[in-house]
Amino acid sequence: MTDLVRSAGLSYYPEVARSVGLDPRQMMRKARLPLACLDKPDTPIAVAGLRRLLELSAAASGAEDFGLRLAERGGLTNFGAVGLIVREQATVGEAIEAFSRFIHVHHDGMRLDVARGKQTVTVTLHLRGRRPSAPRQSIDLALGSVHRIIQSLYGHDWRPQEVHLHYRPPHDRKRYRDFFGCRVTFNAEDNAILLSAHDMARRIPSAHPLIATYLRKRIEAIETRPASWEGKVDEVVRTLLAGGDCTVERVAEHLACTRRTIHRHLAASGTSFSSILDAQRAALATQLIDDPGRPLADIAVQLGFSAQSAMARWFRGRFGCTITDWRKGVRPQAAPPDAPSATAA
Repeated sequence: MTDLVRSAGLSYYPEVARSVGLDPRQMMRKARLPLACLDKPDTPIAVAGLRRLLELSAAASGAEDFGLRLAERGGLTNFGAVGLIVREQATVGEAIEAFSRFIHVHHDGMRLDVARGKQTVTVTLHLRGRRPSAPRQSIDLALGSVHRIIQSLYGHDWRPQEVHLHYRPPHDRKRYRDFFGCRVTFNAEDNAILLSAHDMARRIPSAHPLIATYLRKRIEAIETRPASWEGKVDEVVRTLLAGGDCTVERVAEHLACTRRTIHRHLAASGTSFSSILDAQRAALATQLIDDPGRPLADIAVQLGFSAQSAMARWFRGRFGCTITDWRKGVRPQAAPPDAPSATAA
């Protein structure tokens, strides 16, 4: 199953790529990632595509610390709603626990285990993947981001006790010591950050408990990300359709697979891409059409129709009335899902 991650993780990729002599757009194409996701941080992309981009970038530039460079520029804002709820916790310990609790909302395949001891707290990173372990650059980006987040909560003078990385030592170990500010052990059993138990009690001056409670309720309502192919395709279709650029080829690009793979998995689930697209298109169409100031021609383009007339035919078949009648308040019973629809572009 394809794991997804919010494309916000690539917010600083162009800057970092150019700093090591790479053309970011060219590298994105090599990694088969959609260029549009650089401008839309909430776009879901395949974790496999992100990992491929990081490894290709490190190899092409010779920067073995490429993942750390990307983590160095990031922060809580890269994690969207998850970052917000972390920032509003009362203590560093509660913030780390919240980050562990909700990280999967940002990254399907990422998990943090927090083990509290009397003297030391160990935050262990787990990245799911087909390999026995995730590629090195992905580990550096993820664990480096966790370090930066804890540091931003505690203060830039904070340092962990130790950092463990399971892969073999890089050529420049000093770079890693400088980044983490502590002893870094390679060839370790796990990828983890060890910090003092005393650090967990540190108060966060900017925290607002009421805002934290509100955010927690909101994020709990959306935290269950789809696990099936049908659910993941539906999520990507919904996102791309809102941006006016949704085709099976584009969805396949975001899921790092081929259109045939999508069709095969959806058929096995008893559905089809056209059915998912039609359902999401219907939901979005009613929202857009309810705005009388929005031109129908623009709506047709956003929904992926070849012409306004094609959208009009589809709408009548789907909802049993014309768009004009709908805007006047007519709400007949929607046509069944298998009703004939117009051809989309």
